[in-house]
Amino acid sequence: MAGAEVVVVGAGIVGAACAEALTLAGVRVTVIDRGGPAGGTTASGEGNVLVSDKGPGAELELAIASRAEWETVLGRLAGADVEWEAKGGVVVGTGDPAALTAFAAGQVAAGVDARVLTPAEVFELEPLVTRRVTVGVHYPDDAQVQPVLAATALLKAVRARGGTVVPGVEAVGVRRSASGRVVGVETGGEVIGCDAVLNACGPWAGGFAEAAGAPIRILPRRGMILVTSSLPACVRHKVYDADYVGAVGSADADLQTSTVVESTRAGTVLIGSSRERIGFDESLRVRVLRELAAKAVGLFPFLRAVPVMRAYGGFRPYAPDHLPVIGPDPRVPGLWHATGHEGAGIGLAPATGRLITELMLRQPPHIDPHPFRVDRPAVIGA
Repeated sequence: MAGAEVVVVGAGIVGAACAEALTLAGVRVTVIDRGGPAGGTTASGEGNVLVSDKGPGAELELAIASRAEWETVLGRLAGADVEWEAKGGVVVGTGDPAALTAFAAGQVAAGVDARVLTPAEVFELEPLVTRRVTVGVHYPDDAQVQPVLAATALLKAVRARGGTVVPGVEAVGVRRSASGRVVGVETGGEVIGCDAVLNACGPWAGGFAEAAGAPIRILPRRGMILVTSSLPACVRHKVYDADYVGAVGSADADLQTSTVVESTRAGTVLIGSSRERIGFDESLRVRVLRELAAKAVGLFPFLRAVPVMRAYGGFRPYAPDHLPVIGPDPRVPGLWHATGHEGAGIGLAPATGRLITELMLRQPPHIDPHPFRVDRPAVIGA
């Protein structure tokens, strides 16, 4: 296999976005994946592009930048149908409204368009939502994309610019020079020569990093989603309860569920979300599905009479401090990481790709990369 300037290990949405941004800048890229493109975590996502679920701080800044970058990337992918829907999001509370309104106020101060709603205004936006709502917040910038279509379109752009995408090739380590610098990726019997390797392996990034001689703390966090049968238009926005924000930021390994409900272009309704750290256990847990269904009916009572067509799940790359890992590894020159986005990888991918490209080419970064650095205690220890 011919060499490249950069080998991207992982053909999910984050790896694809990084490869697309690098090839746009003229970098010769090869993308490899032990499975097929977008066949892992990306295939098991809902397609969330959210600014609504993050409090003020580095990840919110990345999310705001990435929401804008999605528009730019979509312009470059003109003609590719990735089912982009700038539908907006509605967060609802059914208890004391103080916590949700305070959270929204903090986001507004950080630059998010967040509009507090009365119950009547919520019902105008979502007529079928439960009448127990006491407060809502409308986020016009929340959006949705079909993740497999998006990753596939990004990889198509990589190929069009002379890059290479090779499925069915597993990276098992890196080849290093006498000085310790990366000079290739080992794939079991073959070495792909390169100047740099980007670890975009999602929840498997910790395993590849260890094989490369630079362990990082990335753990799998499983999530499940229910899919209903096709319905007439019924849920207009991405709607979730106020508990979702707490579940996203929790470090608890035990099962947590919160309600996220949205329609797709095909007419099905996606129901999430769950989070639990159980390693790479793929067994179906009926208890999780029951919780998701019960909470969804609590948010949208009409769903009680709607059949569930299927359920699917996947593993998200979880970093202990809930921040992505983006940048060079100081322990192994030429080794880079783009992982740890957990359930926000779809939304954060474009800004991640742009930031990786800026750092590799020593260009001024469009956001501060320091919070996402590899050599922070939560990722590699003290």
